[in-house]
Amino acid sequence: MTIQEVAARFDELAQKEQWFEIQDELFAENVKSIEPAHSPYMKDAQGKAAVRKKATDFVQKIKDVHGASTTRPTIAANHFSVGRMVDITADGFGRVKIDQIMLYEIKDGRIISEQFFY
Repeated sequence: MTIQEVAARFDELAQKEQWFEIQDELFAENVKSIEPAHSPYMKDAQGKAAVRKKATDFVQKIKDVHGASTTRPTIAANHFSVGRMVDITADGFGRVKIDQIMLYEIKDGRIISEQFFY
């Protein structure tokens, strides 16, 4: 897939909140997931299974979703970014609102890295 096709499919799934489907369909086996150094929520992970576990562990902490939205992708070279807002109540954190930029790198039609800025 081209970067435009990956970004379009990502957007289609993200607008439906189908994040695990994004991982299943679009992530490379050796994908990296990179959090800010100061993140109180999650740590970095590498490899499709480890990235899935990271996401699953976080989702299991969510007790209530008060709001969530994702902007349309912006594409540049072999990257695309989206803005993401979540307003949730999570075990160990209480109610938190996270506004972030999510940056994705594409190689050979697959997402090879995701990086979060918040």
